[in-house]
Order: sequence, then structure tokens, then C-alpha cells
Amino acid sequence: MIPPAFDYVRPASLGQACRALAEAGEDAKVLSGGQSLIPLLRLRLSYPTVLVDIGRLPEPRAIRDEDDHVFIGATATLDEVVRSAVVNAEVPLVALAARTVADPAVRHRGTFGGSLAHADPAGDLPAVALALDCEFVIASARGERTVPAAGFFQDYLETALAPDEILVGVKVPKLGPGWGFHYEKFHRTAQAWAIVGVAAAVRRADGGVAAARVALTNMGATPLRATAVEAALRGVPADADAVAGACAGADAGTSPPADLHARPDYRRHLARVLTRRAVLAAARARP
Repeated sequence: MIPPAFDYVRPASLGQACRALAEAGEDAKVLSGGQSLIPLLRLRLSYPTVLVDIGRLPEPRAIRDEDDHVFIGATATLDEVVRSAVVNAEVPLVALAARTVADPAVRHRGTFGGSLAHADPAGDLPAVALALDCEFVIASARGERTVPAAGFFQDYLETALAPDEILVGVKVPKLGPGWGFHYEKFHRTAQAWAIVGVAAAVRRADGGVAAARVALTNMGATPLRATAVEAALRGVPADADAVAGACAGADAGTSPPADLHARPDYRRHLARVLTRRAVLAAARARP
């Protein structure tokens, strides 16, 4: 299909991009990799009057080590995130999840920030950001602010971003030594969205689980933190039976959708199974 008519702006700096959004009003959209927005335009599910293209701006593309966290620029491609030595060394869960997004063609065009700002609950990276307590750096003509992941995803395809704001990058905290990480998901094909996914971070001590962070993909209108599982895992032995018992309530408090691919009860089953697998893998224990 042919998208509706719109004006196109390619600013030369982040400041120019912020001013362009401020001038355009609420009907403007930010374009970066375009892997989420362009299909919406072609299907006429989005009707922007102005597209502000930030895909070639150098400022929000950097990936750098910043003491207690890693800063990942919003316009860094998913492939750049997957191949980043800093990301793999310091925040490997991000690289693990990014590696599962769609296929190489999409990862070479799609951007880290675009995947997060799109806020599809079936997307892989929002759950990772929630599990790691990431912070989102947001800019506008009014200045810069930081929003925690817990407050960024607000509803289906809705975030804390105002119409005149741009996601500049994400601060991913380093959890330190002793942590293991894993992202487990079930999907029909490599290009398909996750039917259910689980991001897990586990710290082991003395043969057991000292702490855990678990977040769920596509189990509600937003990514969800499995706080009941995190509490149940604390102090249990890092073996298959104990972990399975702690993960039995992984679907508690969720509202999984029903669609052509799965019913809610099947997604609940997947959440329990995949959480067990993800936690065991993160704890480096054999299932």
C-alpha cells in the first residue's frame, strides 16, 4: 500500500531535530531505522504530517562504557549492539536478546532505540530493559530528562515520550560479578514476534540463587516484571527441581493476549516453561 502524504525533515544535529519536532506539533513522527514505522505507514495505521529522520545523526549512535553503566545510543543498529565488545562484556543480556530480533537484514537497519520506543509488548528488548532497570535518556527543545524503564512503558505501543521528545539513548546498569544472563523465547519463525519471551538475570552464591531479575515479553499490554518469581527464587538451590518450583507462578498477575498464534492459557503455560529454562540457563545450571 501507499502511505499518506507527509513532509520529510532530515536535521543535521540533535538540537535541530528537537526544534523540528517542537515546530511540527503532535502529528510528527521520529524516523530512525524505519523497521517498525514504515510498515505502519504503508498499512495506513499511522498518519504523521511530518517525519523527522534522525537515522544519520552521530550524537545518539554511540555505545560507550560509563563507569557503572553502559550507554547505548538510540540510533545504534541492533547489529552494532550485537557485535559491540562493551555490550557483550558488561551487559551481555542486551546482546543476547538483540541477537534474537528478527533476521540479519532487519538487525542491520533496525535501531536499538526504535525497538524500545515502538513499545510493542511482543518486542524482545523492552523486557530486557525492564529486567535490568535501565534508564531512558530523552531530549526535547525544553531540555533533557531521564525516565526509568518501569515508568517508560505505559500501555500498548505507548511510552512516556511526549510528541516533541526524542529517545537519545539508554543507560544499562552493570550488575557486577556473579551474575548470569539469558533470554529465552518461543516464536514461529526467525522473523516473527515472540509468542512469549523471558529475560533473566541470576546471581549465584554458595550453590544457590542469591538474587534474580525476571521480565516477561508479550504477557500483557507492556513488558512485565515477574516479581513473585524473583522473590521465590531468592535463596533456593540452583538445581532444576528447586528452580521449577520457584518459577511455577511466572504467569501470576499477567494478562496475556489472545490472537491467531496463541490463546492466553497457552501463553501462561509458555511463561512458566520458558521462565524455568531462562533462569536455569542464567544460573548456569543444567535443566
